[in-house]
Amino acid sequence: MGKIIAIANQKGGVGKTTTAINLAAALAVLEHKTLLVDADPQANATSGVGFDLKKIKAGLYECIIDSVLPKDVILATETPNLDLLPAHIDLVGAEIEMINLPNREKMMKAALAKIKDDYEFLILDCSPSLGLITLNALTAADSVIIPIQCEYFALEGLGKLLQTVKFVEERLNPDLEMEGILLTMYDGRLNLCNQVVEEVKTYFQQIVFDTMIHRNIKLSEAPSFGKTIIMHDAASRGSLNYLHLAREVLQKNKMTRLKQTEKVINLDEN
Repeated sequence: MGKIIAIANQKGGVGKTTTAINLAAALAVLEHKTLLVDADPQANATSGVGFDLKKIKAGLYECIIDSVLPKDVILATETPNLDLLPAHIDLVGAEIEMINLPNREKMMKAALAKIKDDYEFLILDCSPSLGLITLNALTAADSVIIPIQCEYFALEGLGKLLQTVKFVEERLNPDLEMEGILLTMYDGRLNLCNQVVEEVKTYFQQIVFDTMIHRNIKLSEAPSFGKTIIMHDAASRGSLNYLHLAREVLQKNKMTRLKQTEKVINLDEN
């Protein structure tokens, strides 16, 4: 069964979509079948892996609202092992259409359940808001990664996001876990960046990823070519950062599965 990881932060400009695209690509390159799910009406993840938004006729909106099967709208990307469940502008209207429906917070979960077993990882790019679509993504997810930029206002709004994650865990998705906090846009030459890193690691400790995403020109320009950083420049610092992050995610999940197996064995012995 695949693991669903939501990339969420209601702040814009923190590297959320960049992380969703490139973590998914890195997992795929490391030979893990991965689905990138564009759950943002801006559809930047869709264009960021090379698709013309004008040619997208169906996507996540149709899967949620019209019960279209995800397998019928999933697209193969140029990266081996990486598929895309695209978005288009109609997703903006989904929140309004869902508002009076029963189980409105669980509609994305129901849609993704149909293809969850087809992938090892499903990476959800959430919209920069805490609306109903993001709530759906967190309800569908097994875990969440929160990107935080290494800048002055890094922790602004984080409390509200963590409250939302806690609300989802308590009311809608008791299995939701914190995959980790990811520091992005790091520049070691700046004292402020280093201060933010120290502050975040002191406050959040073990849930902060060891990997940090450095500021990198190649990483910034890759979406304009419709390419992941690995396809754009595999030797760049940005590419290496996301490959390290993918390995860290894989190692963490390997340890989690080992603990779950040990727990089952202990229960059987008792």
